[in-house]
Amino acid sequence: MASPHRIFGIELSPYSVKVRSYFRYKAIPHEWIVRSVATQAEYQKHATLPIVPLVVTPEGEGVQDSTPILERFEAAHPEPSIHPPEPVAAFVSALLEEFGDEWGNKWMFHYRWAREVDQLSAAGRIARAMLPAASDERHAGTAAQIRERMVGRVWFVGSSAQTAPQIEDSFRASIALLDAHLAARPYLFGARPAFADFGLFAQLYEAWTDPTPGALIEGCAPRVLDWVHRMLWPRAEGDFEPWSRLEPTLAPLLEEQVGRLFLPWTLANAAALADGRESFTVALGGGAWTQKPQKYHAKSFAALRAKYAAARGGALDALLERTGCLAALRGAAG
Repeated sequence: MASPHRIFGIELSPYSVKVRSYFRYKAIPHEWIVRSVATQAEYQKHATLPIVPLVVTPEGEGVQDSTPILERFEAAHPEPSIHPPEPVAAFVSALLEEFGDEWGNKWMFHYRWAREVDQLSAAGRIARAMLPAASDERHAGTAAQIRERMVGRVWFVGSSAQTAPQIEDSFRASIALLDAHLAARPYLFGARPAFADFGLFAQLYEAWTDPTPGALIEGCAPRVLDWVHRMLWPRAEGDFEPWSRLEPTLAPLLEEQVGRLFLPWTLANAAALADGRESFTVALGGGAWTQKPQKYHAKSFAALRAKYAAARGGALDALLERTGCLAALRGAAG
């Protein structure tokens, strides 16, 4: 019997649980290995970047970056597919996967490190995962170091006193929109998970584990909570729905969050990187948003634009125009 894949991750990493959920759905044999002091030497043998998740194949190849991981293994394990058969739905799923990875991560990271109660919870859990056998004294010291370091890194996702209201308003609005959409189906695109489910669920799962956003999800979005739990062990319960049935409750998320906030931020971020600027400011949702550019997102956005270029035209362009997403995605594609 072939050796299983090994997934080095941590429960508090959204991208780790995203990949683990996918492997579970596809029934790809794997081991979940917590990245810790005890497993660090093995991790370093295969990792080229100091991030999780790291998937080590049975042949000993290390693979990193959650979206390319899913795309690579989807090509090798195409059934059950995570891509709806309709071109419009398939591209919307890809767009929402990117939205989850990049904008949803702002929700998660901001809430995790903005308030003392969440900082203490997250830092303590990370320290225990890293040093499961540590004494209480060492655990407390490690948690304090983690807290100090991570609170000082919130700028990375654009979290600040200035942007906090925009991030939190976006989170509350998004879970309300998702809760309404999930009232009629177990997954975002019907009775089986799509690409978008993996990207969005992972950020919201992590948010649910933290006190402040967890209380908001439990109190305001019970269907989102059910979906988050379902996505820990997802399974195909039926088919994808036609886009005509999905659009009434999914298009508002595209319009209010993707077209109005995420894509304008994306364009401003890309322009700042192209110009070599140290920071940028963009008007989002009636307020100013200022942050340092995020380099990786320019790469993932280029990949999303390539997917749009392959699917463009007709009903897709009409939908993207209505929801304010088309101009940003066209870019060089015209």
